[in-house]
This record gives sequence, C-alpha cells and structure tokens, in this order.
Amino acid sequence: MKKWDAFFKQRFGPLFLLALIICSISFITRLILLIKSWQGLEFSALYFLGIFFIGLFYDLVVSCFFAIPVALYCWLINDSFFQKKWQRIPLFLLFFILIFIIVSVAGSEIVFWNEFNVRFNFIAVDYLVYTNEVLGNIEESYNMPLIISAVILITLLILFFVRNWLTLAQQSSMRFGKRTAGFLFFLLFPLAGYFLVNNHFKNISKNNYVNELGGNGIYEFGAAFWNNELDYNRFYLTNNDTANIKILRTQLQTTNAVFTNDPLSVDRVIHNDSAEKKWNVVLISVESLSADYLQYFGSKDNITPYLDSLIPYSLFFKNFYASGTRTVRGLEALSLGIPPTPGQSIVRRPNNENMFTMGSVLKSKGYDVNFIYGGNSFFDNMGYFFSHNGYTVLDKSDIPDSFVHHSTAWGIDDEAAYNFCIQQCDKSYKKGSLFFNHLMTISNHRPYTYPEGRIDIPSTSQTAQGGVKYTDYAIHKFLTDASKKPWFNNTVFVIVADHCSRSAGKTDLPVNRYHIPCFIHAPQLVKPVIEDRLASQIDLAPTLLGMMNINYTSRFLGFDLFRTPVERDRVFISTYQDMGFIKDNKLVILAPQKKIAMFQPDFSTGNASQVSLSPELCKEAIAWYQGAGFLVKSGKYLFKK
Repeated sequence: MKKWDAFFKQRFGPLFLLALIICSISFITRLILLIKSWQGLEFSALYFLGIFFIGLFYDLVVSCFFAIPVALYCWLINDSFFQKKWQRIPLFLLFFILIFIIVSVAGSEIVFWNEFNVRFNFIAVDYLVYTNEVLGNIEESYNMPLIISAVILITLLILFFVRNWLTLAQQSSMRFGKRTAGFLFFLLFPLAGYFLVNNHFKNISKNNYVNELGGNGIYEFGAAFWNNELDYNRFYLTNNDTANIKILRTQLQTTNAVFTNDPLSVDRVIHNDSAEKKWNVVLISVESLSADYLQYFGSKDNITPYLDSLIPYSLFFKNFYASGTRTVRGLEALSLGIPPTPGQSIVRRPNNENMFTMGSVLKSKGYDVNFIYGGNSFFDNMGYFFSHNGYTVLDKSDIPDSFVHHSTAWGIDDEAAYNFCIQQCDKSYKKGSLFFNHLMTISNHRPYTYPEGRIDIPSTSQTAQGGVKYTDYAIHKFLTDASKKPWFNNTVFVIVADHCSRSAGKTDLPVNRYHIPCFIHAPQLVKPVIEDRLASQIDLAPTLLGMMNINYTSRFLGFDLFRTPVERDRVFISTYQDMGFIKDNKLVILAPQKKIAMFQPDFSTGNASQVSLSPELCKEAIAWYQGAGFLVKSGKYLFKK
C-alpha cells in the first residue's frame, strides 16, 4: 500500500481517494447486478469488457460531481489550518457523508433493479417528489433500522481502511494561487461531464441488460431528472403536421363519424342510427395487473381464480396492451384516449386543464362522474388532473374510517375503496342519475400487505403473489356485493390494469411487459366474447362510448374497435423516451436524437429481431406520436361543450 502513498500525498489527494472509493463501490454494484441478470444477458467478451470499461467511465464522471465539495475544502483551507490534526474531523465527516450516500445508493439501486431490471430512471425521479408515500412504503417493506445500521457500519469500515491515505494530504503544502489553479483545472472535469457526456454512450448492444449494466445509477438518475419532459419536434423524427393529421383522419374514419372542416384537427361528429344506451359505467384501473398473472395466459400460481372464472362471462380482450410503465400513463390513456408523448404523463404536466376526457363526455350527458382513489390524490397530480377535467375527485380523506380494514403508506385496502364506490353508485341511483365511477386500486403494490383472513397467503409474507390474489379477492367481493344492488343490471363493469408489474427485458421495449387483461363485464348488457383483436388502452374510452351509442364530437385518438376495420389495429407502448408503435406484427421504435428502428417482436417472450424499415409504417408511427403532441400543444385536444 506504500506505493499509493505518493499518489494521495498532495493537497488534492482526497479527490483521487474519493474517486477510488466510488469506482470500487460501483464496480461491486455492477458485478452484483450482472450476476442477477445473467440469464437475460447476450454474452460476448466484447460486451463484457464494454460493460465494465464504459461503466468505469460513467463512474469517473459521477466521481467528479461528488468530489466538488471535497475540492472546495482542499482549495479554501490554508496550510496553517489544513495541516492541523483537528482538521481531520471535518475532512472525515465530509467523507463519511459522501460514502454513506454512495453506499446507500448502491443498496437502493440493487432493490430498484430487482423490481424494474433497470438503473435509476424516470420512475425514480417521479418517486422523489412523493417522499411521504415512498419513504412510508420503504419503511413498511424493509427493516430500515437494520439496513441503516448496516450502511453506517460499511461506511465506517471503508473510512477505517482508507484513514491513512486520507490524512496523507495534510502533510502537503500549496500556496493559494497554485491551489486556485488546481481547483479551476479540476472544475473542467465536472463541466465536461455535464456538457459533453450523455447517457447514450452506454448503448453498445441491442440487449437492454448490457446497456443498463454499463451505466451508473446516479448518473442515470441525473439524466432522467434533467430530461423529464422531452419536446417531440426537437428530439424525434418529424413530418409535416398537415400530412400527419391527414394520416390520423384516415385511420380514425368510421361510418358513423363526420370530420369537421379543420384540416389540422381530428374533430369528428359521432352520430349513431340507434338510440343512446343509458348505461352506468364503473371503470376499475387495477394496480400492476400483468396478463401473465392470469391462469388463462399460462400462470401456474392460481392467484387470479375469480378473474379467470370471469372470462367466459365477459367481453374479454386477450391482446390488450398498456401504453406505459406507470400508473399515470395508464390513467392518461384510459381517460384521454391519446398515445403517450415523450417525457412525463399529461396527468403530471402543467396546463392540463379542460382536456377531452371520457369523464367530460359523460358529464356533458348528465352523468355523475367520479374519480375514486384509495390513497392521497396529491400523488402523481391525480387529484388536480381529474378535478380539472370533468371528474369529482374522492380519495382516502373522503372514505369513512369504518370502511377501512388495512392501511399502508400508499393508502387503504381495496375493499374499502370498493365499498365506498358502491356507496357513490347508491347515491347517484337514489337521486335518479346515471353514473361513471373510475376507481384506481392500490393494494397490489409493495409492501403487498392487506387485511388478514381474506386469502390463503398471509399478509405478512409480503409477496407480489399475495398482492395479486388479494386484488382478485377484492374484485370478486365487489362484484358480488354490487350484484345485489338495483343498479347492477344496468351497469357496465370494466376491469383493466394500469400497467404491468415489470417493464424491463432484454430489449428496450419488450412487448410482453405491456400485455394486460381487459374485461367488460355486464351480464344483462354485453354479450360474452373472447376478442382477439390487437387493442391499446387508448381504445377503451371510444369503444365503450361506441357500445353505448353515445353521440358526441370526438377528439379521441383511440379507435372504436367495433367500428374500425381489423387491418388498422395497432398498439402504443412506451418508456418516458422510447415510443413504440406496433402494427402488422412489426414494432417501430422512435427514440431521442431522431433515431428510428423497426423490429419483429416476439409477443410471448418480449424478444425482438431488427428488420428493415418500412417507410409506410414509419410515417404512420411518426404521425401518431407527433400528431398527439401537436394536438395537445395547439389546444386542439381540449373539451368543448
């Protein structure tokens, strides 16, 4: 170890020591993540080297940012103070704080990888905003006193190991002018890291695991934080707006739709030959209900016995896909009927009031329209969005304590929310009003705890299987209770997931990670059919309104599936920056830096092989995504009475 002494025995030696510590911890983290994802890797010696060398590059970039407070300390403290023994206290304290953060982040990143199979990303940035729910969830899911104690112990052990190297710098002398020059020279590195480096350097493979392993979680978090809203026209391939809208109007044309004269809108008058059907609607957005949880799709766990039994008695969409990987993406698609646009969901954006939603359409028809959430509607801006777009928002603060059997950091049990929903249906029926209640569940979410005695998996097990089975139980109880009500036979119940439980795979957009179930259940109103058409979340609102023969002026970009030819079927899937368009068994991916690629997806495994671009499919993909962004920004997706 003596040979390292000269390296650290200089005024700015602590910077090199911090970089060594960070790179070492990052190397160990990367190795652990590599082992955990071994089966999904596309292995080759070149990729293996790339993971660690590119990873080292990002680790050094992160080290430069973390070293800024240490560099400030080494620059500002003059020799007479710097060389005193008591100065070790602030120096050791500074290192303790930085190492504690790095070790904590490493542990958090491993947990995040377990759930999402990616480095920190846009999801982690979103969670940072809602510290009460997230910290509460962490406290309920993990033994935090034990974990914090372990992190402190590891931090102290690292400090003990490097203590001699850390104090070597105090044996050096450097005049202020020279220190200033050294500090300014150091600043060139974090500045270069900020302006010249991006998180695309790691993308050396078509295998997503390889690319993610080559990154650094802290850097990825920063990149997501600074790019959480992406301007489509700036970052993606574009076409002429008029040409885009022309394509959309062609795709959206149905026999009962007449477009307005505005060539830059998709406004169309929907007029049906038969009378409107005065049905009530209860739409249940189920948290994280992947299709592969159902026995129908091959699950062997028998955790959705009721939902599986419901299939023969429902209009069931077997090829139904979520638009994104977050609850707000699902809510965006289900309420607005619009493809995802780059960056954060419209639900969380500013200036998202008075938009064209299913709620606003039914409210204009005299319906009582509620959005019911068992948690705090402040989360993900749900309360603001829905309350300003035709819905009355009711969250856990409105639900009587007598309904509640169990609570977590996210909110109350699903049974309580369902019982409250029934109460709202009763109120509307009693006063003679039709109702549309959109309910968002929360129980199928970590820590996966729920009221005891409901299912054969104890709540204390805290498993995803338990969360799903309780979700299934609560839906069964809800529909059983609702069947005893006088409004049941005139009510359509829609059960659909907001997104899948996992989103990552070998490819950037693994199609199987977006596959969700969708039921339309109304024994007296809707004929049971297993529908195998390819369908997207954005198609649900116009399809439901079409089934009800509702006459209205539509701005939805979703299809009324039963009035749209099957050859037009398409699906939208996305992350916050990669926009996927599936049609004719091809997947077009639009990505930042104006990239475009086409793949042949495997719908069962999520794997995909790259194929030659089809100009027509590429044009259509651009038209849908750029067109959606254009309509929102130009105010052409607002609701007009």
